[in-house]
Amino acid sequence: MKFALRLPFVVSSALALSTLLGFGSLASAQDGSPQMNLRRTDLTAGMYRIDTQLAVTPQQREIGLMFRKEMPQQEGMLFVFEQPGVQCFWMRNTLLPLTAAFVADDGTIVNLADMKPQSDDSHCSAKPVRFVLEMNQGWFAKRGIKAGAKLGGAPFAPR
Repeated sequence: MKFALRLPFVVSSALALSTLLGFGSLASAQDGSPQMNLRRTDLTAGMYRIDTQLAVTPQQREIGLMFRKEMPQQEGMLFVFEQPGVQCFWMRNTLLPLTAAFVADDGTIVNLADMKPQSDDSHCSAKPVRFVLEMNQGWFAKRGIKAGAKLGGAPFAPR
């Protein structure tokens, strides 16, 4: 179960403890302002370029795209986790309809999930992944990008 924001189902005990003690980004998430200044990288999906914000820390992943009222069509957010796991997302405090692409280490899209704004419905990866790319809902479908397609870019380069 996610903890009231944008956390995966499994919450580390350290993060849970820091949240209970009032540390972490819950206060910044509760002020209702979107995070707009995350580090960025370019990804590719076939011939399409994606200007991607990177959510790499627990705090950044927790807030994700909450409170955003708009997002350009070529923009998305890549959630990067330390190790593969079944990643589950919901849409509490998220105003935009989004599609989540659950992505394997090599950039292969494992599965896609359309998500409704302001919903607590869980959307999970079909198998353990380290990456989740959120885009405006319909972006993947309009370009014919489905499960099995490969994304390119630095996060998916061989280690």
